[in-house]
Amino acid sequence: MSSDTPIISVAGLEKTFRLYRRPQDRLKQMIMPRLGRSSEYFDRFTALNGVDLTLGRGETVGIVGRNGSGKSTLLQIICGTLQQTAGDINVNGRVAALLELGAGFNPDFTGRENVYLNGAIIGLSREDIDAEFEKIERFADIGQFIDQPTKSYSSGMYVRLAFSVAIHANPDILIIDEALSVGDEAFQRKCFARIEQMQAKGTTILFVSHSAQAVIELCDRAVLLDAGEILLTGTPKQVVGQYQRLMNLTGEAAEKARTAIKNMPSEDAPLTEATRRAAPPGSTEDTAGDDNAPADPLDPSWHDPSLLSSSAVRYEPQGAEIVDPHLTNRRGQKVNYIAVGRRYTVRYNVEFHKEIDTPLFGFFLRNVSGVELAGGNNIRVSQPHIPSAKAGDTAQVEFDFDCRLMPGTFFLTVGLMAIVDDDYVFLHRTVDALAVHVMDGTAQSEYDAGLVSLSAELRTTLLNAAKA
Repeated sequence: MSSDTPIISVAGLEKTFRLYRRPQDRLKQMIMPRLGRSSEYFDRFTALNGVDLTLGRGETVGIVGRNGSGKSTLLQIICGTLQQTAGDINVNGRVAALLELGAGFNPDFTGRENVYLNGAIIGLSREDIDAEFEKIERFADIGQFIDQPTKSYSSGMYVRLAFSVAIHANPDILIIDEALSVGDEAFQRKCFARIEQMQAKGTTILFVSHSAQAVIELCDRAVLLDAGEILLTGTPKQVVGQYQRLMNLTGEAAEKARTAIKNMPSEDAPLTEATRRAAPPGSTEDTAGDDNAPADPLDPSWHDPSLLSSSAVRYEPQGAEIVDPHLTNRRGQKVNYIAVGRRYTVRYNVEFHKEIDTPLFGFFLRNVSGVELAGGNNIRVSQPHIPSAKAGDTAQVEFDFDCRLMPGTFFLTVGLMAIVDDDYVFLHRTVDALAVHVMDGTAQSEYDAGLVSLSAELRTTLLNAAKA
């Protein structure tokens, strides 16, 4: 939970690098100005251009963007390891950072020596490090390598030790630049669990990652940075969706997407307004005259036209286009209110604009925080339903599924892929195409809790009953 007092404040931040064409041009640039000549022997590259960013105390903010967008440059300036060209920056608190792999480590020093070196860089005294060293060593869990030179470490060992030092420094601000992506899954889970503990204690966290799920799950707010500019600030779900939309675009298509994203209003809260507007299932006022109203109480599914997805992101078609994605009940009626334990169908058409070999269809559902919960596809089907399609063909896609989600609001994403040069490539995708509300329409979820219904059945037996 953040306070009104910013712990990090960045205003009008700019960073320009000099790119020399040849090594000797660097020397010429040093000498010629002193001789009164104004020629420049370098090109200017603007990494950051007018960046404004404020973080409150206790806030977790994720930064996403394509390679070369300026993310690492921004973090280095905030950490003080790089000087800005223009703009103001204020950081109020102790900073611990995991930047590029091994930053702050001397490769000829042992792990033990680097703990003290890295701690001193952060601002810890030797007494502070002595008091925390056992915990640092235990969390890093690199065994006897703690007394070996770090130049012999694997990338995973580097990260283990660096992260352990950072979190045991009790920082006010923790900055992470993609470093955790090189650790194994068990260590990543261990790190994320510790990050969650730090969040609960009020540590401010600035987090850069290409992992959409990590940003959505960890962050209160997210920022989309591209070509040195902030295009969008909003909820992690909204920002990640626009980042994924922009990620593979180039040229004119990328510029059009950038302009559209910059003009978008940011979202300050999860997108559940449509759910609040919707009437309760079975409301005679709202279902009167609706052809999709439930015909009998055994099938409570129904359709509410006011339940809309305002977070939908429709990607540009690449040779094929998904049309009219929707859900239907067993009677074939469109629905967006569905019940736990009932069977439904995801339906959409695909219009092919060019010849496609082995089209791959899919869908998944995620919650209002953007966490992907479940879905289906035909990627692992040995005999594809449609081996190929020609330009002008239309395919109807249907996925039947049992609703095992617990009551709440969820979002349906649909996608179409193909194999190009031995790699999976999206041809079209619509993120959050539909909003779907799950009702507790049966007694099957009576003993369930959480996000997914396991249709749990309760049995109890009294063992060793006391004798009367």
